[in-house]
Amino acid sequence: MTDAVTAPALAGKKLPAQQRATETYERILEAAAQTLIEVGVERLSTNLVCMRAGLSPPALYRYFPNKYALLFELGQRLMQRQNECVAKWMSVDVVRAGVPALEEALAGLLLDTYAATRDTPAGVWIMRAMRAVPALQEVRLTSHAAVTQAQTRLLVKALPGARRAELKLASRIVVELIYATVEMLFDESLKPKEVARITAGMMASHLAKVMR
Repeated sequence: MTDAVTAPALAGKKLPAQQRATETYERILEAAAQTLIEVGVERLSTNLVCMRAGLSPPALYRYFPNKYALLFELGQRLMQRQNECVAKWMSVDVVRAGVPALEEALAGLLLDTYAATRDTPAGVWIMRAMRAVPALQEVRLTSHAAVTQAQTRLLVKALPGARRAELKLASRIVVELIYATVEMLFDESLKPKEVARITAGMMASHLAKVMR
């Protein structure tokens, strides 16, 4: 009989309470991001992060038990930056304004999400880790579920005559489609504005059917 595989601990051991500790905490995360850029997810290790940060392993382990805990924190921060783009573009007024306004908002949201990922150190590597590493997928799924719930509430308010279940499903698909499209923009040499225009048109056309 074999033992069940134990999932790695993801939560940090402690949060810094003093300025010096906060500086060390951020220094570790910065070193982790830069190391991730250089070696990728599979080769990332706490030893390499310690070397880059100029810290001893015990100093790192005070906050992060393993490399997955580092990726977990980096992933949460990236998802937060991406999710902040939603409030900028999506509102009840935009939905009620009609398809052209909705297309413009969705295209802007996609481009801003792409920019937030691009401008985050190791952003594309962090995003890939959230999908590829089983232990980290919950970060992505939890974040997407929260955005889906928020957008469902927005659509219900904007479209009181539509079925809530359909609005929720549409919201979930839009969230996943935007995320997948952003990944594609990093994987292939495509023009972001053109991709955003076409993708936004596809999403808005379906939502237009729901509005009728």
